Amino acid sequence: MIDKKHIGRVIADFHTSAPASQLRFFAKATGQTDPVYIDEAAARDAGHPGLPLPPTFLFSLELTQPPSTWRQELGIRPDRILHGEQSFDYHRMAYAGDTLHFKTTITDIYDKKGGALEFVVRETRVANQDGEHVADLRSVLVHRNG
Repeated sequence: MIDKKHIGRVIADFHTSAPASQLRFFAKATGQTDPVYIDEAAARDAGHPGLPLPPTFLFSLELTQPPSTWRQELGIRPDRILHGEQSFDYHRMAYAGDTLHFKTTITDIYDKKGGALEFVVRETRVANQDGEHVADLRSVLVHRNG
């Protein structure tokens, strides 16, 4: 069983940014047709200072975090996990070139089916280089036991 003492533990705290080329690639790969995500002139014409991050792109940036051993420390085996859930709560736009601060905390650990499935809830607060709250990401990792 995953020890609930890890609730409240910060498992990632890092800064990153996304170049415009990466945003364009993501927008095209996800079928985004709105030109504000691909064309800087269209973004400016729409009132943005540059290319905005496409919806869900923050999840991709979250995956760039430096390697961490938190899963091993909790006894989580990579061959027994799956991504159970993801949600986003946006507070303000982020743009190409912004420096974004990601801080991820384990906010809950619980089990179902008599412990056969364990769930680790992670919440990530994202702020820009000015400390402004950009978004909250919530994800649930499912660990199968037995």
